[in-house]
Amino acid sequence: MGYALTRAAIKAGHKVTLITAPSSLRPPKNATVIDVVTSGEMFKAVKANFAKCDCLIMAAAVSDYQPAAISKTKIKKEQTVLSLDLKPTKDILKWAGRNKKRGQMIVGFALEDTDILKNAEAKLKKKKLDMIIANEPAAIGANKSTVHIKITSGDWQTLKNIPKTTLAKRVIGILEAAIPQLKLFVSVSPYR
Repeated sequence: MGYALTRAAIKAGHKVTLITAPSSLRPPKNATVIDVVTSGEMFKAVKANFAKCDCLIMAAAVSDYQPAAISKTKIKKEQTVLSLDLKPTKDILKWAGRNKKRGQMIVGFALEDTDILKNAEAKLKKKKLDMIIANEPAAIGANKSTVHIKITSGDWQTLKNIPKTTLAKRVIGILEAAIPQLKLFVSVSPYR
């Protein structure tokens, strides 16, 4: 989705910075690309570039947790049960919502398996977003999906079985109506 948004924004004539994890997808031409692997690297890249953007679109499915400790050597297989302690990752969307110094628009995605609209709207408010795009787990890796879009002051719009490229154009159009002169900043999920 992040790559589709990047392509749609470039096609509409906007300057785009794409923060991306390793991917089999080819980054769109004319995008400034920042490669990251971890959620921590993504957070640093967002912080370093946030003040320069008019709109942050977080299409990334950033992991909510990471290992509390990382072994520098191989962990040998034993006959005992291995426990893995996790700690929360930095909440990039929440950080951005609190730091809208120049009134940037912030767009988030919500992948929900229950109470889709209720949970997505709670995320919209809690993280101080301007737009939320909600979908179900079936959207992962699919070319088409049903999505629900809400702007802070508007009603829900449901788009059924829509291709990602069409959704990307629609999102860019909504943002253009809100901010005539956009520099877009799109992020894509890191592996860890």
